[in-house]
Amino acid sequence: MVSGLDDREAVIAAVEKWLADVVVGLNLCPFARRPMRAGQVRFAVSAAETDEALMQELLAEMERLDSLSPAELETTLLVIPHHLQEFTDFNQFLDLAEWLVERHGYSGIYQLATFHPHYQFAGTAPGDAENLTNRAPYPILHLIREESIERVLANYPDPESIPEQNIRRVSGLSPEQKRRLFPYLFYRDPPTSR
Repeated sequence: MVSGLDDREAVIAAVEKWLADVVVGLNLCPFARRPMRAGQVRFAVSAAETDEALMQELLAEMERLDSLSPAELETTLLVIPHHLQEFTDFNQFLDLAEWLVERHGYSGIYQLATFHPHYQFAGTAPGDAENLTNRAPYPILHLIREESIERVLANYPDPESIPEQNIRRVSGLSPEQKRRLFPYLFYRDPPTSR
């Protein structure tokens, strides 16, 4: 359980390490490097323990993005250390999150990308390598500006091949590389537990 400032900082450090080593390091998202280097990524640690509280925080993060230019803040990762630890609960919550985006007029403005320590794509087994592409140290709701995605994709050759390339990358990892890149998958408690 994340309680104090030190623990909050430990959560952010774990997510930053995952972003640097896995998302950018394995080039799973070819668009992540630039905003990360420019300091345009916000890491918001949720205090929510209920769906209602998390929805309020998600709305506040969309409003924050609204109030700032992409040059000031490109994207937000809302990290959820206290809630939705079971992937089935997280997956069900995504319907509420998408409803919230639509209800407040953010469809076409923000897109949600989702990550979870136990992420499992439909039609896969829990141990299938492709699930690693969306496995993070904590449940995460990633708010992305649609306009930014469209601008980057316009200059990216063959964006449809990205998921297939990512599956090949993570499938090629050795057991040692998986333990190094995804340490949170190999012990029972989250990295910040005491």
